[in-house]
Amino acid sequence: MTPTFPSPFRAPHPAQHDLETLLAGHVAAADFPCVGAKAAAAKGTLEVLGCTAIDSSWDDLRIHDGLLGWAHTYRADPGLFRSLAVVFEGPEDLSEADFEAALWARVQSLSDKDVWRGQDYDARVSADPMDQHFSLSFGGEAFFVVGLHPNASRPARRFARPTMVFNLHDQFEQLRAAGRYENMREKIMVRDEAVAGSRNPMLARHGEASEARQYSGRAVDDEWRCPFRYAGDA
Repeated sequence: MTPTFPSPFRAPHPAQHDLETLLAGHVAAADFPCVGAKAAAAKGTLEVLGCTAIDSSWDDLRIHDGLLGWAHTYRADPGLFRSLAVVFEGPEDLSEADFEAALWARVQSLSDKDVWRGQDYDARVSADPMDQHFSLSFGGEAFFVVGLHPNASRPARRFARPTMVFNLHDQFEQLRAAGRYENMREKIMVRDEAVAGSRNPMLARHGEASEARQYSGRAVDDEWRCPFRYAGDA
């Protein structure tokens, strides 16, 4: 599916169909732990944007347009369980550290474009990646990123192509308000433990520790410092 928001950068990537099919099969697998992504796929609200390379800025304007469209669509219809997955053709041989660096390079570029295009930072979250209330913001909506790639040490983060899944922060708040968040979180962690043999030590609730530590999927220690810096006024 291509973004529905009017945009001059809407032309689909040549590998769009193949990348979309690849991710759909991965999410549908019985051992895939994220029940939220499964719910989005079942509802037809897991949108895929095919791109070329996660270590290149080639598709950044297309990605940012997709994020603006996603934010615009969500505000018009703020329903649960929807994600925008940016699936790159490659590279397929990135180490965990290299993938992390590429992911944050894309995040920085996309955030800089958000500033350049005059978008406000979502006032409900912090723009400081070391703050426990940090989230990214595109088009005025807060986003949480989940990185997937072939060489992830955690099986739940392992996928055949480098991928950045953008989830709307407001959806987590909706789940909390409905009393459903903790139950859903526990289901995901139990499923993840069944696949990996242990619970992911990097997972933390929003407000307990900066979510930036979780984005790439690489285990980091207390000395880790996020390379992201917001260029606007939050």
